Parts: sequence; structure tokens; C-alpha cells
Amino acid sequence: MVGAGFAGVACVRRLERRLGVGEADLSLVTPFSYQLYLPLLPQVASGVLTPQSIAVSLRRSSKHRTRIIPGGAVGVDAKAKVCVIRKITGEMVNEPYDYIVLSPGSITRTFDIPGLVDNARGMKTLAEAAYIRDHVISQLDLADASQDEAERASRLQFVVVGGGYAGTETAACLQRLTTNAIRRYPRLDPKLIKWHLIDIAPKLMPELGDKLGQSALEILRKRGIEVSLGVSIEKAGPEEVTFTDGRVLPCRTLIWTAGVAASPLVATLDAETVRGRLAVTPEMTVPRLDGVFALGDAAAVPDTTKGDDAVCPPTAQHSMRQGRVMADNILASLRNQPLKPYAHKDLGLVVDLGGKDAVSKPLGIELRGLPAQAVARGYHWSALRTNVAKTRVLTNWMLNAFAGDDFVRTGFQSRNPATLKDFEYTNDYLTADQIREHTRGLIAGG
Repeated sequence: MVGAGFAGVACVRRLERRLGVGEADLSLVTPFSYQLYLPLLPQVASGVLTPQSIAVSLRRSSKHRTRIIPGGAVGVDAKAKVCVIRKITGEMVNEPYDYIVLSPGSITRTFDIPGLVDNARGMKTLAEAAYIRDHVISQLDLADASQDEAERASRLQFVVVGGGYAGTETAACLQRLTTNAIRRYPRLDPKLIKWHLIDIAPKLMPELGDKLGQSALEILRKRGIEVSLGVSIEKAGPEEVTFTDGRVLPCRTLIWTAGVAASPLVATLDAETVRGRLAVTPEMTVPRLDGVFALGDAAAVPDTTKGDDAVCPPTAQHSMRQGRVMADNILASLRNQPLKPYAHKDLGLVVDLGGKDAVSKPLGIELRGLPAQAVARGYHWSALRTNVAKTRVLTNWMLNAFAGDDFVRTGFQSRNPATLKDFEYTNDYLTADQIREHTRGLIAGG
């Protein structure tokens, strides 16, 4: 199993429960010994939750039947049936397999925009969330200490790109943090702090529908967030950002959440793709590659509930359920039984905008305010896999509700402003020739 996201962990947990003794050996390739509960990442960035709260321990939640390999899969030789792994020490090892399940997830999608990869920060990893929190608070500290009005203006303007779930929640949660923090900075004018949320799409979170999407837009604008639709970034610099509508903003904080792309691992296989994701059958097998399955963000799993050429969106809801079906199909393969196709109708979307603000659409029912907040937090809380994680998250929520935000800056990478590539390790993957060279001895000896 490659990847410890929602899909991979759901598959492994089900296999651990249903495999007979001695029926198969399980290995899980992941650089971290936790499953990241990604939907709550904006609350880590804003300090509502501690990083440890949403890093759900794999060893605590497993039945200890799975060997965890600390590293990342950087190539797959489907002919030799070998997965090439770069361990966290940098050592490269070959891991043979009979069946391989690919759920390496996704990375932040970027475009050929001058300065973007060097000056933007993503929100895909725990390290990025911790870094962004430190960075935002440091901008307040530096602006407060500065005598230069131009520097103050650039440090107190924040831009978030992406009007989807991640971008909207990130902008909302961090804007709430700076609004509460400014009370601790009497030398700073609160009016100088400006948050901008931009998206090239004509609507904010179109998945919510027109009414709820408009409600979310009104909440953000009422709180002072400037939302610009039909707009993107033309150029990004260390101290200013140029929009496609011609505006140039002094800005030292650019957060990029404009979509995701499948893991670069996909490109190491000689397989058909659909918009960069592995093309798979409804049973989540990869055509022409014996023993290879794929699911989650890296796979274009057909959405059988919609038909035609529709594929499932890269959401946690689909990934978790695909993982369970995948486990059943692995068992069926081992036992020479027929595989079953994946089918699931989306149950809705929940959006936590911080404080008492939220919009949700569970089972098609439109909710706003506290009822929506209760549904959003209740869903996330119930989806956490261990009681320890649930206790930590609930305790953090209660502490924040009664004590308010804290504004501690830990100094995380304070003198090393990391880029998107640094956080997501996108340069680690091998080419097809490198993979063949690395596994040549196994093929010759096979």
C-alpha cells in the first residue's frame, strides 16, 4: 500500500480486520507515521487546533499487522512488480509486491506564473500549516516594529488564491486570527490589515449551490475579506503581487490553494491518465498493469452514480469509501472471487468559517450559522479515527471557545522561507529510465 491518506488508511484497516492469519503480508509506505486529517488544516494554521490534534497515529489506530516503511514511493516498475522507495534517510530500496495499491494522494497544482513557486505557500501538509501560522504572526510583529509605512502596508496585506473549500476556510480562519491578534498591537491600525480571496472561477464554492455559496460570500465580505472572482495571479514577487485585472498589491503573504494535481508518482507508470490522474476501471484496477490498483486523489475513479465520463472528485468522503471497497477487491483477488465496482453518492459539504460562521449542505439540506457549525464540527469529529484524536480536537475547540486565540510564534523555519517544492518533495521522483535501471537486477534474476 502506497500512501497513508484517507484512502490508504481505510483500505489497510479493513484488510487488517478481514485477512485470515497468514493469508497475506501487508506493507504501508508513508514518510510519516500518521494520517493527516486534511479538512482541519486551516484550523491548525489559525491556531484553533494544535498540529498533533489532526495527526492521527497509524500505530495507535492499527492492529499491528502492517509493516510501516518510513519513506515515499518514488517509482513503480509494473513489469518487475517492484516499488522503488526512498526512505526518510535518503536510502533507496526495492520492495517487491504481488498486489500494489496506489493512493499517493495529490500535490498543490501550480501554473507557469512568474515567481509563483518561489513566493507562494501551500496548505497541503502539516508543516505548511505550522509555517503559515508562524509567518502570519511574524508579519504582525514586524509591522509593529517597523517605522516604514510602505513596509507596514506590505506586511499587513494577505492574499489567498483559490475559492474552493481549502482556500475559503483558510482565508476565513486566518482573517479571524489576525482580527483577534491586532488587539495586542496597539501601535497598528486595524484598518491596515487586509485579506484578499481571489479565484478565477465566477462563483465561490460552486459545489454548495448558488444560495449557500452566496451566503458564504456575504459572510466573508461582512468580515472585511475582499473577495475577487474571475481574477487570478499574473506575477508573484517577494513584496508584491500582480493580479490579472491589473492591480498590484504590496504583499508578503501569498497562500496558494488553487486546486490539486495527482502525485508525480503517477507519471512513473506507463499507464493512461485522465487529467493527470490514473485511469482506472470502476473496480479501481489499472488496465494492462497486473496487480496494480489505484484510488483516491491520484486515480480517476469512474463515478457510476452520474454515468457518462464522470469521475469522482478528489474528496476525503470518496477516498475513505473507495478504500473500503478496495480492501474488499484485494480480498476478492486473493480468493479468486469477482471484484465489485465502486459506487457512492456524495453526501454533501461542510464549511467551517471560524467562530460562529459556517455553511453546510448535508444530504441536500442547506444550513447556516450555528446549526451549520454544529454539523461541520460533528462530522469532522466523528471522522477522526482514534479516541485520542477526538479528545484532543474536542479539548482544543473548547479551550479556544473559552480562552480565545493565542498568538505564540514558534520560530518554525523563520530564516528559511520554504517553497512549495520544499514542503511537498516534488523533486524526489524517478524517471522511467531511472526506475528500470534501479530494478534491472531483479528482472534479470527473476
